[in-house]
Amino acid sequence: MKEENKLINNGRKRLGNVPGVEVGDKYHYRMELCVIGMHHQTQGGIDYMRRGGKILATSIVASGGYDDKMDGSNILIYTGQGGEPGRGKKATDQVLKQGNLALKNSMVKGTLVRVIRGFKETNGQSWSEVKMNMSPALVYDGLYFVKNFWKERGCHGAHVFKYKLERKEGQPELAMKELKKFSKAKAREGIRLNDISEGAGIYAVNTIDNERPPGFQYKTSMEYPQRYKPAPAHGCECTNGCSSFSKCPCTEKNGGKIPFNHNGVLVETKPLIYECGRSCKCPSTCYNRVSQHGIKLPLEVFKTKNKGWGVRCLCSIPSGTFICELTGELLQDMEAKERTGADEYLFDIGNNYDDHGLLWGLSSILAKLRSSPVCATVENGGFTIDATKRGNVGRFINHSCSPNLCVQNVLYHHHDKRMPHIMFFASVNIPRLQELTYNYKVGQVFDYDGNIRKKNCYCGSSECTGRMY
Repeated sequence: MKEENKLINNGRKRLGNVPGVEVGDKYHYRMELCVIGMHHQTQGGIDYMRRGGKILATSIVASGGYDDKMDGSNILIYTGQGGEPGRGKKATDQVLKQGNLALKNSMVKGTLVRVIRGFKETNGQSWSEVKMNMSPALVYDGLYFVKNFWKERGCHGAHVFKYKLERKEGQPELAMKELKKFSKAKAREGIRLNDISEGAGIYAVNTIDNERPPGFQYKTSMEYPQRYKPAPAHGCECTNGCSSFSKCPCTEKNGGKIPFNHNGVLVETKPLIYECGRSCKCPSTCYNRVSQHGIKLPLEVFKTKNKGWGVRCLCSIPSGTFICELTGELLQDMEAKERTGADEYLFDIGNNYDDHGLLWGLSSILAKLRSSPVCATVENGGFTIDATKRGNVGRFINHSCSPNLCVQNVLYHHHDKRMPHIMFFASVNIPRLQELTYNYKVGQVFDYDGNIRKKNCYCGSSECTGRMY
């Protein structure tokens, strides 16, 4: 990107905020900070630029590599760079040059410094796995003034520089302390119910009232009727794993490119994705096998203030990450129309299918109906997923006019386009504890008398239309 001059702001350094970046924005790699112009040092904690014959600090990354700490919500004591011990060498005194000098000059000039905080967060499926599964995160904390600096003896015996930074007033709060407090809590606030996923480690939490989630049978996979047995898909012969650069029938079905990267992240949405299946000779680690492996995130069902039950995650989620499948009982559309009840969850699938690509957004083939009596108009017929009595955590995901999930149709064990697996992926970087939502895009819903039914939307988005249907 550097060579092709594709860095944001042409790679130029700047003081103050970076356009398009807001307090709380989260990143997972230092290179992301370089690309958007937040912090140009791939390893160094202090970035700086020359202005008026002096070097001034533009940004720092406080990642805990040194003895950095917070003295109150708006104060950061930051340790200078250099002098750390290495293989076969002792720690040496830090020198007032480069980044250390830049921070001192910023104090004298009164210029603002961007602070990016780094910390470890839990990505385990349950709290017992916390120590085994930690991932780094970088969060923009806002602008700080350098108020003071001094020299003292560090933990390795050598002298280090200490800088006192004070957060500029009037900025949104990061609330990182609350996040850390949440992750360390042994007891959760409110009513924590037993595992609602029958061993999958998904719990329900209610801090609003004493209500419990509606009863249902938890299903980790789709339940097909006995009379319908889809023919297995023809598999590939890629014994060493599939690739976008080799001849592979699964790759060809996806338009010549595997839609996932080697980290299992969805990099391109399609009307339909073909993952490798049971008939394929590639190993289970093939990077064209993602959603079929099931839920890997620590998801939680929780009671919302005005939308009933919802779903959130106990760790942050990078864009393109697989969330969960929508499971339930597979019905033909006519059967689904006969099932009406107060707690009905119907999802029409396999309709309006075409071969045109999608941008990051939501497929229009999925309609979620939560009121009764209702019936969805289906032009070409098809199948419906009923998650009323059987389903998984996906049945609790709420609607939003500004969603953070996209819906992706996936086939792997069979290739019947009428009944794809309905998979949810993150369409943006999602902070920890933010509710997971997608756009139902139901359209008009009629009752049995032909009257248009209305259901208000309470998503709270600035783009809210006021109605789900």
